[in-house]
Amino acid sequence: MSSSRRSRQASSSSRISDDQITDLISKLRQSIPEIRQNRRSSTVSASKVLQETCNYIRNLNKEANDLSDRLSQLLETIKSLVDQMVKR
Repeated sequence: MSSSRRSRQASSSSRISDDQITDLISKLRQSIPEIRQNRRSSTVSASKVLQETCNYIRNLNKEANDLSDRLSQLLETIKSLVDQMVKR
């Protein structure tokens, strides 16, 4: 079997159908709070759903980083307090 034939078969088997895309967009609509809270969420375009999903993921990532930084600060404060108590 030629490599081009193998690559065509691999790409065709990994293609996603229009129905699958529609289903995934629908699931995203239900998962993203900004869209889910919209009374007319079923009329939000797929493009808007994807944009809002990207924004939501960026915000979650920023929030996770901020929480990680805050946790590091708190752990450092606890370590400092424990060190002070041990020295007494």
